[in-house]
Amino acid sequence: MAAGEQQGRDYLQRHRIPALLHRLGALVLYHRPERPREFLIQALEKVKAGRRAEGEYPNLMDEDNVVAMFGLLDAVGQGHITAAQYREALNTLGLATEDLQIEDDAIITLDVFMQEV
Repeated sequence: MAAGEQQGRDYLQRHRIPALLHRLGALVLYHRPERPREFLIQALEKVKAGRRAEGEYPNLMDEDNVVAMFGLLDAVGQGHITAAQYREALNTLGLATEDLQIEDDAIITLDVFMQEV
């Protein structure tokens, strides 16, 4: 792989561009707006405001979806999931896990899961 290509890949990863594009694509497919470009502009404005803590980050899933996902992960009804299940759920949703500081033996409750997802 050429040095320029690797620099480009590093740049995209450093700025989390693939995850952002994945999330935006998922939002468009989920909502199927009549005017997708305007919808994407509004979503990016929400991302920008959410990062400045001035607004709510655009969500693909509502509270019921998050509870249902947790229920699928907690198939035996223990009231918690493992750290590995938690990381995998975040990855599946396209959420970053690189900065996640959680011990491998941690127990994730529904409250924690809902707050983070």
